Amino acid sequence: MIAAAPDPRPLILTALLAPAEQGWVEGLRRAHYPPTLNRVPAHISLFHQLPGSAADEVRRRLKAVCGGLAPLPATLAGFRSIGRGVALDVHCPELVMLRDELAAGWAGLLIAQDREGFRPHVTIQNKVTAAAARATLAALGAGFVPRRSAIVALALWRYLDGPWAPIAEVRLRGG
Repeated sequence: MIAAAPDPRPLILTALLAPAEQGWVEGLRRAHYPPTLNRVPAHISLFHQLPGSAADEVRRRLKAVCGGLAPLPATLAGFRSIGRGVALDVHCPELVMLRDELAAGWAGLLIAQDREGFRPHVTIQNKVTAAAARATLAALGAGFVPRRSAIVALALWRYLDGPWAPIAEVRLRGG
């Protein structure tokens, strides 16, 4: 029997918030992201492109590093401009440290974008006019109060030329 070749399509690794806040940011994304471009759920991108052929290695490392972790406390800190869109900043030093640890183990697999600094956020709006982004930022920022949450899972996806297909989810539950 001939073994199937590994799927070469890229992998994306994201972090997910606790259900209440995940639902809230998902609603914001549906309200403000251009509908024809909104093909994936709201998320915090940890790695934008890992090699698809390394899926088994990536899953093993995720389970080894994250399997005993408790949810990571996070604060949804405020909105900021990303030029032609709006992001919601997520303050979570433990997530930054976790990403750094994962990156160290995958150093040879990372593209330039994933070797750069990491600033956790959820993209609420993107690829709109600068004026539309400014209006959204003003509306969302008016009266905003930071919200506490937690990172409760890491999700691994396969990029399908636009949409993503879920591959694995590692829940953070504690040891």
